[in-house]
Amino acid sequence: MDAAFWRQRWEEGRIGFHRDRVMPLLEQHWPSLGLAPGSRVFVPLCGKTLDMAWLASRGHRVLGVELSRIAVEQFMAENGLVPTIHESPLGTHFVAGAIEIICGDAFALDTTTLADCMAVYDRAALIALPQPMRDTYVRELHARLPAGCRELLITLEYPPHEKAGPPFPVDADEVHRLYDRDWQVECIERRDILAAEPGFVAEGVTALHTAVWRLERQAS
Repeated sequence: MDAAFWRQRWEEGRIGFHRDRVMPLLEQHWPSLGLAPGSRVFVPLCGKTLDMAWLASRGHRVLGVELSRIAVEQFMAENGLVPTIHESPLGTHFVAGAIEIICGDAFALDTTTLADCMAVYDRAALIALPQPMRDTYVRELHARLPAGCRELLITLEYPPHEKAGPPFPVDADEVHRLYDRDWQVECIERRDILAAEPGFVAEGVTALHTAVWRLERQAS
């Protein structure tokens, strides 16, 4: 699950994880975070998700990070945006209005870059990572976010022996194992989605749920 894997997926157009509409669970549950207008939202492993444009339309500043330049360029083009582009040690920055996407390694982002991110939206990052990388993602990258930062996390749950990820299953025990030390964790919805995911059924998956979590980083 290295960088080359994801770049190849984008180069070959194998992006079944991309949604052609805004995530309904985002629209439904984002207000529960109670963010102030103008808050900056971090979207890790963002791809070209339309959810970033939705967040910007709600008055947020958006910071995405994505390995694939193809994904970033497609996002800008498909949303009619003409970005200014500059380089930094973190990668190539594409900036258009309230949206900034860094084409680079999310794990390399530093505390200074994330200091004013008062929220995280994670629909496809945690479940894209195998377990060892999930630990690094939470214990190291999330540790650079400020106290009080709130997160909307969306996970998938299915019998792990029935399908090879990504996306990987992340059940409630795993969410609590990863986040309980530094975050307040609350599951705000869990629903059966197997009937709506014929691709999973075709792979032999017999049970599939999605869960929505509201998280808040505690002061250290």
